[in-house]
Amino acid sequence: MTRRRWIADRTSGNRAWLTGAHAQHLSRVLRARLGQEFDISSNKVLRRGKILRIDSDEVEFELGEEIRTAVSAYQVTLAISIFKFDRMEWAIEKCTELGAVRIVPMLADRTEAHLAAAAMKRVGRWRRIASQAAEQSRQVSPPEISDPIKVKEGVGLNGDLKIVLSEIEETSTLRQVLQSPGEQHLVLAFGPEGGWSDAELALFRNAGWISASLGGTILRAETAAIAALAVVLSELP
Repeated sequence: MTRRRWIADRTSGNRAWLTGAHAQHLSRVLRARLGQEFDISSNKVLRRGKILRIDSDEVEFELGEEIRTAVSAYQVTLAISIFKFDRMEWAIEKCTELGAVRIVPMLADRTEAHLAAAAMKRVGRWRRIASQAAEQSRQVSPPEISDPIKVKEGVGLNGDLKIVLSEIEETSTLRQVLQSPGEQHLVLAFGPEGGWSDAELALFRNAGWISASLGGTILRAETAAIAALAVVLSELP
């Protein structure tokens, strides 16, 4: 039987703890028992953990042997222009399940002003959603969720292959762009509702990004992010 996997809230030496709502779910909902074993991820290392102590708001584990996991040679960062928060959360959850290693929220020219103003306050919630999705999908660690940045900063993100998805691109599809092998760190950038401005597309172009489309239909922002990541994963060896 596959053991449930948890991402530790705190670690010290060969001890790890789940705290707060995390611990309450394990102790009260799942009715954990002393001595029960789970897979515990901490600092991007997966180890076997045995429950030593259960309190109302804290569960303590003794960490044992490391569990080897397959690690992809490829990493995908998603730079996502901020859009309506309920759909943004859904995109973060699903892209975490698919294996994105980093998600960078961006403030684009067409990001709605009230969303841009409130974005920083949402980062903690986005990180919790990513952590929960990583546990559910048995990831060793959640993606890094960066603080929001402006597009002019986003064009400077590091990557071996940097692709800006654009609905006005008529020549290259994402699948075609991915035919050049050897890149291990991919960065994909997605515009807000309403798309990129001409000035933003010029910024990407001047910074060496490759423009690509997802086909002839216009997708919602969250659909585009999930679909593009799925295409990338299907094309990587």
